[in-house]
Amino acid sequence: MATAAQRIPAHVLTGFLGSGKTTLLNRLLRDPLLGDCAVLINEFGAVGVDHHLVDRIEGDMVLLASGCICCTVRGDLAEALRALYARREAGSVPAFSRVVIETTGLADPVPVLATLMLDRVLQNHFAVGSVVTTIDALNGLANLQEFAVCRKQAASADRLVLTKLDLADSTAAQTLRWDLQALNPAALVLDATGADCSAAHLLAAPEMPSESPGMALVRKAAGSLRSSFFAQRTGALSTPQASHGDIHSFVLQIPQAMDWTVFGIWLSLLLHAHGDRVLRVKGLLQVQGAQTPVVVQGVQQLVYPPTHLERWPEGPRQSELVFIVRGLEQAAVEASLQHYLRRFA
Repeated sequence: MATAAQRIPAHVLTGFLGSGKTTLLNRLLRDPLLGDCAVLINEFGAVGVDHHLVDRIEGDMVLLASGCICCTVRGDLAEALRALYARREAGSVPAFSRVVIETTGLADPVPVLATLMLDRVLQNHFAVGSVVTTIDALNGLANLQEFAVCRKQAASADRLVLTKLDLADSTAAQTLRWDLQALNPAALVLDATGADCSAAHLLAAPEMPSESPGMALVRKAAGSLRSSFFAQRTGALSTPQASHGDIHSFVLQIPQAMDWTVFGIWLSLLLHAHGDRVLRVKGLLQVQGAQTPVVVQGVQQLVYPPTHLERWPEGPRQSELVFIVRGLEQAAVEASLQHYLRRFA
């Protein structure tokens, strides 16, 4: 099995109907950074890459002038990824070093993540990268209120990209930012036309080392979380909830270092019992015997492999976990964790 460093990061680009996902993808395809990238999309025509084509490799697969490979996904994603990797190994396509998967506007991104993490062949070759979700600044507030899949797309994101800001009222756009930060405090909210909305920033994994662009974003996100959502109360375990329809988020803070095995058992049991209601858990963990924080994150019943940051972000050195849940009370989660911490202290 390939090591974590050897596996190819697979990033997911999602967003509700009309949110500007295709426009963002088309712009990213012009970035030289994606020259060694493979992109799996629904239809070439929708993305409008015809003017970039230099060669049609085979069937629904083309090679762009930048060196990026694009292929259409029809049917099973796992089969498409396995076939793409086989062509890479055979040398019939360039040796891409990352993958971007664009979902449809009505797709829940969790099954895509599950495919990457649970398929026995794919998990040897691919690692889950960033989840990037586009949000329409013009209709985003209404879509979040009306459509559950839109809320799930936002809750699953590592990066939330606001599009169509030039068409939206500035006050409404700011309200949308606050709404998204309340719904998913663990995600970065970026403007589609901003300097941070580049391929390097959007496709930077949380576990990137400190000298990379990704680490700067991790520190920025951690600082934003602490200043905006973490109650700075000595000894406090939890903070007030932020609600959005049937979904709400809350943050647990644990000042003392935790035993990794105890925490792992607790989180596994929590997700086994309530995984369908835990849309996202993400944060930094202070582990006994470790000098640097451990990044933990999961989506429903899926738990990502834990990774270490090279150093702590600014602020207190304590465990800080963001939960985005549906119909699950903060008090129940808090009481469960407290029970395990006391029982196995």
